Amino acid sequence: MKETVVMLMFCLSVAISCGQQAPNSADFNKLHWLEGAWVRTNAKPGYSGEERWNKVSPIQLKGVGVTMKGADTMFVEKFMLVVKNNAIYYVADVPENKQPVDFKLTEISATGFTCENAAHDFPKMIRYEKEGHGIKATISGNGKSFEYLFKKK
Repeated sequence: MKETVVMLMFCLSVAISCGQQAPNSADFNKLHWLEGAWVRTNAKPGYSGEERWNKVSPIQLKGVGVTMKGADTMFVEKFMLVVKNNAIYYVADVPENKQPVDFKLTEISATGFTCENAAHDFPKMIRYEKEGHGIKATISGNGKSFEYLFKKK
């Protein structure tokens, strides 16, 4: 009886894991819609923002995000989506952090993706979603959430 229960538990866990495969390097092509220049549409009055994504290789997209106040640069963020160790990572390089921070891709579809790093202070989650001809990027964690809306330039 004990062996039957163990075998049923094993079969159930295999069935669940097959139905919920983790994203891998084969999924990278689903991210190519992000390429190009995107202008922020919900910046505060007097501010503007832009993100640019470029394909560097079949397994790497590099980007830069810039926030401006009038003609002055207020914030610059470098980021990339890259395959390493057969997984996809969003790597954020911001001035506040001494080193770039990896966020592992945990969900992907033809219209969006989610990357997470529970050990990071903020954000813990980064989500990009296609919305019509635009993008909604959301960063969240610790009870806070910020949305950035973009349209293709």
